[in-house]
Amino acid sequence: MSKQYKVAVVGATGAVGETMLAILAERKFPVSELVALASERSAGGFVDFNDDEVLVQDLATFDPASVDIALFSAGGSVSKEFAPKFAAAGAVVIDNSSTFRYDDDVPLVVSEVNPEAAKNRPRGIIANPNCSTMQLMPVLAPIHRDYGIERINVATYQSVSGGGRSAMEELGKQTAELLSFQAINPQKFPVQIAFNLIPHIDEFQPNGYTKEEMKLVWETQKILGDASIQVNPTAVRVPVFYGHSEAVNIETKKKITPDEARALLRNAQGVEVVDEQKAGGYPTPVTHASGKDPVFVGRIREDFSHPRGLNMWVVADNIRKGAALNAVQIAELLVQQGLPAKAG
Repeated sequence: MSKQYKVAVVGATGAVGETMLAILAERKFPVSELVALASERSAGGFVDFNDDEVLVQDLATFDPASVDIALFSAGGSVSKEFAPKFAAAGAVVIDNSSTFRYDDDVPLVVSEVNPEAAKNRPRGIIANPNCSTMQLMPVLAPIHRDYGIERINVATYQSVSGGGRSAMEELGKQTAELLSFQAINPQKFPVQIAFNLIPHIDEFQPNGYTKEEMKLVWETQKILGDASIQVNPTAVRVPVFYGHSEAVNIETKKKITPDEARALLRNAQGVEVVDEQKAGGYPTPVTHASGKDPVFVGRIREDFSHPRGLNMWVVADNIRKGAALNAVQIAELLVQQGLPAKAG
């Protein structure tokens, strides 16, 4: 009989947590027992898993001693306090926050790009990258491996679901109010998000970039294992519910043609090429990405302003692919690598 694992999902009532539960069931992960954890405020309710209802327990009073794998998606402060406790109790923690991503002794893993990094986890914690980095890596990794990437210019167009349930509710509420000719009162976002674009995600840094933008710099270099890659990011929040889009321009060491890029990306794990030069022959968040597993790439074309430049348009579901799926795929890597189960 194959091993089965006691799996805890921390933040089980959130958008990413609910998607983690769905993906664990869809992919038939070998779960002996599923533990749903959340704050005291959310404890006592139920979440769906494998056609069953699972009681949500209070994270603060839960004993992690019997947990094999813990998927964390409850925010940085929760991860900072509780992830080390789960790891100390013998669980492998897969954390979706930015708390541990930049620590040298915590691997930052994209399952299709650097799976071997998951083996070296001295603190018992593996970090999941930010959603905007996550969708970029399966596209850029094979190009970097074969042609070498010197510089990345990327503008992200990030859906409101990246800001959580309250952000989605604000977009819906403002849309309804504006269509009813009512005044709006922004709460989650600093300015109106409905029918608008906001070039500001996360806190501003001393260099003028936002933290969301700097995550693309730090995480790209760490995942690809190359600190020499230059990254110039701009992150924009857009009035889309699900799915992040990225306009990507890369400068390579060795010239890559659009046809070579298409051929390479068609064979890339987790990537789907949608690239026809006709109306609708490109991926969008709504028509392709929402609710889907792959990273979609299109508009592949030569940058005629640079001798070794290439342009691409990259789209993925930020909740599913950008957060929940990669966490479950990392858990699957642990199983493949022979993670022992406490229950036998």
